[in-house]
Order: sequence, then structure tokens, then C-alpha cells
Amino acid sequence: MVLGRSMFRASRGNAPHSGEIVSARAVVKTYATGKETFQALKGVDFTVHAGEMVAVMGPSGSGKTTLLNVLSGLDTIDSGQIWLEGKDLATMSDKARTAYRAQRMGFIFQVYNLLPVLSAVENVELPLLVSGVSQKEARRRSMAALERVGLDGWAAHRPAELSGGQRQRVTIARALVNNPAIVWADEPTGALDSKTANEIMGLLHELNQRDGLTSVIVTHDPAIGARTDRIVRMRDGEIVTRIDPILLTEPNLLATASGS
Repeated sequence: MVLGRSMFRASRGNAPHSGEIVSARAVVKTYATGKETFQALKGVDFTVHAGEMVAVMGPSGSGKTTLLNVLSGLDTIDSGQIWLEGKDLATMSDKARTAYRAQRMGFIFQVYNLLPVLSAVENVELPLLVSGVSQKEARRRSMAALERVGLDGWAAHRPAELSGGQRQRVTIARALVNNPAIVWADEPTGALDSKTANEIMGLLHELNQRDGLTSVIVTHDPAIGARTDRIVRMRDGEIVTRIDPILLTEPNLLATASGS
């Protein structure tokens, strides 16, 4: 979806600090539903530093996916300000914003979004080819990405020949192939059984620890949140708590942090 530049309304705010991949201030997002409006985000402040793995948690309808969409530039905001690697999103043209997503971001969703007629390596290299990378270079980088996720031996297999966990690994490889500054993941383990989900989360954690991968993960699963550096909990379009993952293993502390 191509978004109009005029739809981003910047408000005054301090510039982001050095090392911040994402910095959002007072972000408001409203949807029109018939004759009524629904405020999905209510003045949200949100920051992600380089090398962080952050979980965004909360009940359905709390604004988690909306937050991910506006921070990545997939959706517009009504007011506030968002910086990505120090660049003000509101000052970027449609073309620049699209190019920035292709070159500096990776996306992992619950639905794999793999083309069934293409092999694993062809699915991974597709965004590179669309961006104008040569066939030879795209194949080299795609094979390297598949190796990073432990699937280099499955490069020639089509999605139907892969397990759910393997398909999600292909999706992760595709998200990593452009060496992104940040990876956005929306319920990346939601369609997987618990064993496979644990393996996928283990892979994301390994990529974070080994390669310094910066990621924001929207999830309902406390076990996923517990493996991140920081948990941001949302409710009714607002951030209500910021939790150290160790609190998830301490019920009394978690209850105190959540205000219950």
C-alpha cells in the first residue's frame, strides 16, 4: 500500500538520541468506522535501541498491530512524530518510504506469505530482485540468509514440501536477506505448535545474541515475551507498563508491575 506523504502530520518534539533505531512521540492513530471513530493509539511514546529485542504484548484490540504498522510506515498517523534511524518519517516521500522499508526493514508475519510456485531460495531472493539487485548477487545473499536460519539444505524445496517451522524459517531468511536495521514480527509463532514455536523463538533470540539483530515482536504468548530484552504492555491504545522479562517468572512481581 502506498501512503500519501500528507497523511503524516508531524508535531514538534526532541530529536531521537544516538543509537535509537525507532523513536516515536505522542503518536495518535484514529480509524473511522461508519459514522463513528475509534482511537487505536492514544499519544503513544515508544523507543527501540540498536540490538534490542522488544516484545509488545496485550489483549486483542489493544493497539499492538496498529503500533507496529505505523512505526514501520505501513500505515499513517493522525498526529505525533516517528523517527527511523534518525530520519523523520513525515519528511519522507512515498517513494523514499517504500524504498526505506525494502532496504532497511524486515517483516515476519503469522501467515508465511510465501509463493507456492517458487522454491525457498527463490522466495527469499524475490524482494532483492524487485529492488534491482542482480540475479547472481540476489542468489548469493539468499543462500547466505537460508544458511543463517539453518535451511541451506532445503533451498530448492517449495513451501508445500516444508514443515510449518521450516516455512517460517524461510520467512525469517527473507526478512534478513537485505541486512535490515530492524525486523518487525507480528505473532511470528501464532500458527505453530508449541515445540516449533519455541524453536523459532530460539532462532530469533540466537540472531539477536549472535548478530545483534534488532526486533520488535507483537505476541500474546508470555513465553515469547520472557525471551526478549524488554516487554511493552498495551491496553486500549496506550502503553500501560514496561516490564523486565524476569517479572514473567515472578507472579507477585508481575502483578505489582501491572498494577493489579
